[in-house]
Amino acid sequence: MFLQFFTSLRDAQVPVTLREYLTLMEALDADLSDYSVENFYYLSRTSLVKDERNLDKFDRVFGTVFKGLENLLDAMEKAEIPEEWLKKLAEKYLSEEEKKQIEAMGWDKLMETLKKRLEEQKGRHQGGSKWIGTAGTSPFGAHGYNPEGVRIGQEKNRNNRAVKVWDKREFKDLDGNVELGIRNIKVALRRLRKFARTGAPDELDLDTTIRETANHGYLDVHMRPERRNAVKLLVFFDIGGSMDMHIEQVEELFSAAKSEFKHMEYFYFHNCLYEGVWKQNKRRFTDRTPTWDVLHKYPHNYKIVFVGDASMSPYEIMVPGGSVEHVNEEPGSVWLDRIIRTYPHAVWLNPVAQKHWDYSESTTIIKRIFANRMYPITIEGLEGAMKELTH
Repeated sequence: MFLQFFTSLRDAQVPVTLREYLTLMEALDADLSDYSVENFYYLSRTSLVKDERNLDKFDRVFGTVFKGLENLLDAMEKAEIPEEWLKKLAEKYLSEEEKKQIEAMGWDKLMETLKKRLEEQKGRHQGGSKWIGTAGTSPFGAHGYNPEGVRIGQEKNRNNRAVKVWDKREFKDLDGNVELGIRNIKVALRRLRKFARTGAPDELDLDTTIRETANHGYLDVHMRPERRNAVKLLVFFDIGGSMDMHIEQVEELFSAAKSEFKHMEYFYFHNCLYEGVWKQNKRRFTDRTPTWDVLHKYPHNYKIVFVGDASMSPYEIMVPGGSVEHVNEEPGSVWLDRIIRTYPHAVWLNPVAQKHWDYSESTTIIKRIFANRMYPITIEGLEGAMKELTH
């Protein structure tokens, strides 16, 4: 198993050496992990990962190779039913007819009722329709169902119906060094080019050198600045939540854009743009950049690209306080409008197939805000987006 772990890391292009692998084996022989999978995770990560840009690759490989190992050890040592089984037994599955009978409250009533429940509730509840609990039809809790609710204490999304999530989730930074599986993405991005020669004259100007040498009768070497793509690109990536299923496709786009554009800046956001964006997802709560600073720092000649599935509660776009993770003073639509008014050239790239857009109210709203400048992440879609940005 450990050898498979080593080879899987190498296959994932994590630069792990044999010496580092042997060091990890020596640490295991010395019982430094204390037979804990969690301790082994941190021990192996410390031993094998030298660059934090490879942490996400490491996590994916570790999760694949050692999937289920911790539950297996718990079952062997404690002879107890795994906690995950108990959670599954607690989940409430409803028929489509039963779901239609559960009424959505609406944003204001939902928040007002949650505040009241927090004040009144004294203990844990399960299976009900009123209190904050689990496996029920209450709008507040986890492992149940409600058409609009506040998810509290659940490790992942199940029904895609929560309008606010009461958990601090960890998102992964996009890997900008992914080897592209679709080379045509880079070809499509090359439509957005405006070449200029800037910087130090460090490239031989062969034509001028030949002409001037012939005119003067002696070798007259001329240099010129390198010809580069002068287009300036500012990209906003939606990260986490429903975007997790599109991460491979977006990483390919990210990697292609990094190689094609010298002047490229990027920020992360979640679901909709608000008053703050961030560069590193591990620090998204502690090291944010005010969106106003972005608007003031980058001039209006930057081309703007939003990358996201636009799938969220409409409250997140249209209502103050509607953000799924914090209380925003201004609606997301206000911030999107400011971006569009500041930067004349802006598009939205959507990884969801275009035929599904009309089934999402939030997608329709954002498409309208961007004046229909929403494009699918396909070769044709990218070519259309690049053509729009060149106008």
